[in-house]
Amino acid sequence: MVASALEAGWAGVFYKTICLQDIQEVSPRFDAVKRADSSFAGFRNMEQLSENPVEMDFDILRRLKQNYPSKIIVASIMGQTEEQWIELAKMAEEAGVDAVELNFSCPQMRLAGMGSDVGQNPELVTFYTAYVKRSVRIPVIPKMTPNVASMTQFALSAHFAGADGISAINTIKSVTMGADVNGKRIVSGYSGSAVKPIALRFILEMAGNPIMPGLQLSGIGGISTWHDALDFIQLGCQNVQVCTAVMQYGYRIIDDLIDGMQNYLASRGVSRLGDLVGEALPLFVRASELDRTTVVYPVINRETCIGCGRCYVSCRDGGHQAITFGEDRQPHIVGSKCVGCHLCYLICPTGSIGLSKRVPKRK
Repeated sequence: MVASALEAGWAGVFYKTICLQDIQEVSPRFDAVKRADSSFAGFRNMEQLSENPVEMDFDILRRLKQNYPSKIIVASIMGQTEEQWIELAKMAEEAGVDAVELNFSCPQMRLAGMGSDVGQNPELVTFYTAYVKRSVRIPVIPKMTPNVASMTQFALSAHFAGADGISAINTIKSVTMGADVNGKRIVSGYSGSAVKPIALRFILEMAGNPIMPGLQLSGIGGISTWHDALDFIQLGCQNVQVCTAVMQYGYRIIDDLIDGMQNYLASRGVSRLGDLVGEALPLFVRASELDRTTVVYPVINRETCIGCGRCYVSCRDGGHQAITFGEDRQPHIVGSKCVGCHLCYLICPTGSIGLSKRVPKRK
């Protein structure tokens, strides 16, 4: 599977997490929240780690690096004790991988003291990161859990322990009402397009932290198109990881990721993708710094409006009652009531509502 991905054009792989425990998975282990076209809005999994014998996984990684020396091969590991973390890290280094990722974030481990149990404890993040750093020469990349109020404290713990980078985010603890196992259900990880805004928030939180200048970030969460990847890069990620989209659409999505990004770079006259890393960070400010003296009003395009009335209903029942809809079946904006919230702009199914220039608010 990994070789097929690398042949298709992917730059590398963060391999399925390897551990020393006996992993026995459940069936079924997946569930999804679907859109009308059956694509995943969100994806839930109850899966844990690799079920392969440890020696088999490291042999696979060794052969991958030998066969694809120009590709980046990263071993993801998870221990339960200091000794296990060190043993796995050394095995990864001996296999010749480029880096080791520390899985501090899996939300559905059946054994205590593993996965997100570690990622939610800053002392354990510090200790295990430091243990591994002292044991190997290859880069060490902790993978953080989003199941915390703020990731900064835990990222700092890893950073000050010597981490060479951070992977974020892993899946979000969630509940769906399908995929029971013999009538039983558990809380488990949610991924896919639905988690992207949450992932970006955590990336912004870390990339914009002045205490961690130059922190290397590997972005994860809801990436399926080149534009998704660009969002993470513009917020400070040096690379991105994709899983759920590959599970749904296959390795071929790399063509869109590469071609789309190349076309975007060309359209801006930029030669290096690295020049875009973090360029959007200055756009983000505190809420107190936002302009609250001007407004952007919606404008209706009469030529393309189909008179469906969706903007009217949304504004009436969920907005500011600033749209009328009469017998002519045409929406009309009431300027004295409109606050420029853009609900109508977002809800329009035909894109017939545009935006005016920004103007001072009426007094």
